[in-house]
Amino acid sequence: MSEHPDWQAVARWYHGFFTGVVMRTVVQRGAKDAAELMFRIFRRQHHAKFLPGLDKLGIAHLPDAVKAAQYHYLSNRIGGVRVEYMYESDRKAWVRFPPPRWVWNGIAICAIPSEVSTAFLRAWQAHNGVSLGNRRLGFVCTGQTVDGDPGLEGYFYEHDHDLAPDQRLRFARHEHAPEFDPAAAPQLNPADWPAERLAKAHRNYSMEYVRSMLPDALHQFGEMDARHLLGGAGRLVGMQIYPEVAGPLGIGGNDTAGFTAFMQRLGTAQGDRVTVNGNEIRQQGWALMRGVPEREPVLFDIWNALLEGALACHNHRLRLVVTSREDFGDDFWGWRIMPR
Repeated sequence: MSEHPDWQAVARWYHGFFTGVVMRTVVQRGAKDAAELMFRIFRRQHHAKFLPGLDKLGIAHLPDAVKAAQYHYLSNRIGGVRVEYMYESDRKAWVRFPPPRWVWNGIAICAIPSEVSTAFLRAWQAHNGVSLGNRRLGFVCTGQTVDGDPGLEGYFYEHDHDLAPDQRLRFARHEHAPEFDPAAAPQLNPADWPAERLAKAHRNYSMEYVRSMLPDALHQFGEMDARHLLGGAGRLVGMQIYPEVAGPLGIGGNDTAGFTAFMQRLGTAQGDRVTVNGNEIRQQGWALMRGVPEREPVLFDIWNALLEGALACHNHRLRLVVTSREDFGDDFWGWRIMPR
C-alpha cells in the first residue's frame, strides 16, 4: 500500500476525470473538437511548466535536444507514467511511452482517435524548440499507441536549419527507438526529490491536467456546452470510480457520515482546509484552481458534478446541496447532504 494513500486517491480522481472528459468530447463532439481541446490543454501546460521545470529538474544546462527529452522522461516518471529515454547524440535524444499508456486509463485508449494524440505532440513536443529559442529543434514521431504501435515514441532532433511551423512535428514510421537502458537514464537527485516530495508531485500531476482543462474547455465550447459536456462526464466518472477512490481513503458503508468523511479526506488531500459538522461540509480555498485567473461559476458546477456522481454511487437516496460558494462572495464553499 502507498505511504500516501490520500494523495494517490486524489491522483486517481482527477486522472479519471480528465480521461472521461476527453472520451465524452470524442463521442459527443467528434475527433476534431477533442483534438482542439487536447491542443489547448497541453499548450497551456507547456507554457506554464516547461521552462521552469528545466530548472527544477536540474537539466537546464544540457544541449537542447537532450534536455527536451530528459524533461519528458523525468517529469512523466514523477507523475507515475511509464516512460523511457535514450540518448543518441547531443542533437538527438529519444523518448518512448510504452503501453499501457497512463493518460488513457485502461481500455479507454480504444476511444481515442489518432488526431487527439497528434494534437498533444503539436502542442508540446513540437513547441519545445520555440520555447527554448532554438528554431532548429523539432520532434520526429515514430509511433503512436492509439494507432496500434507498441508505444508512443519519437526523438528530439536539432537540424542544421530553422524549421517552419509545419516542420516542427513530422512522422517517420519506418524508424524505431533504440533499446532502453535504465542504468543510462537520468536520475533525480534524491536530496532534492525525497519520497514525500515525489508523492505530492504525483498528486499534482493529475490535478494539473484538470486545472488546465477546465478553463480551456470553457473557452472552446462556451458555458452551456461546457456544463453539459464536462459536467456530464464528471457525474459519470464520479459514479464509476468512487469505490476506487473511497477505498484507499478508508471510507465504508453508505451513510451520510461516510460521505462527509470522504469529502473531508479528499479535500484535505488535495490541499484545502475542510471541516465537517454533522451533515454539513465546509471547504476553505480551492487548491485545484489555485492560480487560474478564469473562475467563472460554471467551473465550480462542473467540478461539483464529480462529487454528485460519487454520492450517487455511495447512496442513491442522498443528494448533495450547495449552501455557499466563494465565487459568489461567501467565505467558504459549503455543502449539506440531504435525503432525496
